[in-house]
Amino acid sequence: MRRLSSADADFDAVLDRLLAFESAQDPRVDETVAAILADVKARGDAALVEYTRRFDFVEANDAADLEIGRAECERALAGLPAAQRSALEAAAQRVRDYHERQRAQSWSYEDAHGNELGQRVTALDRVGVYVPGGKAAYPSSVIMNVMPAKVAGVGEIVMAVPTPQGERNPLVLAAAALCGVDRLFAMGGAQAVGAMAYGTATVPAVDKIVGPGNAYVAAAKRRVFGIVGIDMVAGPSEILVVSDGASNPDWIAMDLFSQAEHDELAQAILLSPDKAFLDAVEASIERQLPEMPRQAVIRESLAARGALIEVRDLEQACELVNRIAPEHLELSVEDPEPLLAKIRHAGAIFVGRYASEALGDYCAGPNHVLPTSGTARFSSPLGVYDFQKRSSLIRISREGAIKLGAIAVELARGEGLTAHARSAEYRLAE
Repeated sequence: MRRLSSADADFDAVLDRLLAFESAQDPRVDETVAAILADVKARGDAALVEYTRRFDFVEANDAADLEIGRAECERALAGLPAAQRSALEAAAQRVRDYHERQRAQSWSYEDAHGNELGQRVTALDRVGVYVPGGKAAYPSSVIMNVMPAKVAGVGEIVMAVPTPQGERNPLVLAAAALCGVDRLFAMGGAQAVGAMAYGTATVPAVDKIVGPGNAYVAAAKRRVFGIVGIDMVAGPSEILVVSDGASNPDWIAMDLFSQAEHDELAQAILLSPDKAFLDAVEASIERQLPEMPRQAVIRESLAARGALIEVRDLEQACELVNRIAPEHLELSVEDPEPLLAKIRHAGAIFVGRYASEALGDYCAGPNHVLPTSGTARFSSPLGVYDFQKRSSLIRISREGAIKLGAIAVELARGEGLTAHARSAEYRLAE
């Protein structure tokens, strides 16, 4: 794992290279995805079955064979060990409780001329949820993507999950049953995104697609945006830890591992003004890494995109946090409040030494679908608001037509839009 110092002359350039990530826009990936999407759009179910056979090695006679019935999901839920089911139910309830507080309400007011102006909030009709199922299975992704949609009041939720070699993960199916998924399909990759975006004879077209995936899924979501809405184009997972040097180095090393084990392209960075502490964390990494089942993935991630960075002080650490705009930020310091006040850009902020990022992944309550690759500068975590839309409400009184019409006529004629002006003038004459 590389060691950097903010005092180094080339620090800014090195950090920029470390943070750079654009593989979701790889031209070769995009070309492949474009061809798959076009084929799914043209041939529908036949293309979906063909790509599922080619990439997931799942034999299906037709697309109907890819649908996983509700009864199978209910059996998976009933068959879970008691402790596992209890944990799944507790996580789902905590996520629901948190998101219940996000639901937006319609509102309106009346101005001085008797006009009613406001905003109507309504839920989306149908949403597609993509849940990864390649390198690992993620029941937590089911909870995090489906629960806010249910709270928002979405009419129908369609879920896609790849099942390589036909293996269906019972915990994922159980989570789908618990969260109330309406239809579930064993499909993945760009072909699943295309099926949900365009619709096929078997898979219904949705209004929005949410959920994380690999570079092919990300490229597909980018391409279908406009036909459907999307939550975001997510990159690999990230964690940025800020420590004052008094944290337990073993805890911090494992926190870095917790994101590095997701993917070889994941990023784990530690900022601290205490060089001795960075040494201790580095030693802990070397000691604990051989014990990790996914040590090969962790090692590659830390070597390629990880860093232990010595900063001048915690003030500079906050400046770097805002520059990096991480997906996950841990403030492992004695007094986090002064630092918290300085943080503007982060997907999720874990405050204090006991707030491990892993709790946010599963059961703290806030959503774990977060902006990555610096997009926390302008994006937010997935939430109920992603499954609601707003319509402006404009009810004009006779007096309002006169008062506002005079303003509109003046501005419309200034823009040279005669029909606009006359449309308002007709009401003035009346």
